[in-house]
Amino acid sequence: MDRRRKGVWGPKLGKNAIIFVDDLNMPKKEKYGAQPPIELLRQWMDYEGWYELDGEKEFRKTVGVTFCAAMQPPGGQKTITNRYVRHFNVIYVEPYSDYSLKTIFGNVMDWMFLSQTRYQYGAGVKSQKDNIVAATIATYQEITKRFRPTPAKSHYTYNLRDVSKVFQGISKSDPRAIPDDASIVKLWAHECMRVF
Repeated sequence: MDRRRKGVWGPKLGKNAIIFVDDLNMPKKEKYGAQPPIELLRQWMDYEGWYELDGEKEFRKTVGVTFCAAMQPPGGQKTITNRYVRHFNVIYVEPYSDYSLKTIFGNVMDWMFLSQTRYQYGAGVKSQKDNIVAATIATYQEITKRFRPTPAKSHYTYNLRDVSKVFQGISKSDPRAIPDDASIVKLWAHECMRVF
């Protein structure tokens, strides 16, 4: 941020800054329900700046800044106040249906089987496509139910990128190393253990 004039800061002239806040509803609530990190962000939304902690404790206005945030769907203890949400345009993205996921990752497996030009996968391996896709999606859904993110274990945030990593690992295999259906199942299990 550059100093524009006394008490006003912002990005270089002619530029805009975007501040992206991920996991907006992650801060733990205090005894009375306040979330101090969110209150600091709300202060900028209401007053366009913050007070400087050192020196004269002057108010620093920030211009040319846009906030963008992402969070899990609200529910239970993980909600944020309407006082803060009113500053945003809220967009909700519906999760994919099982049918859509099977179509997407089934096409990925089809591409994997067709992309091999020199060596081809055997018929037994190809016959496991639907089972692998269904089992991966079921594994992903079960893991997202059992391993919920908490402040102590915030790395328990699984999404479709993790599912795609399973198929990416399988697609890097060599058809010569996967001669039968048992081998592709072992490879699938290994990739699921590696990713999840």
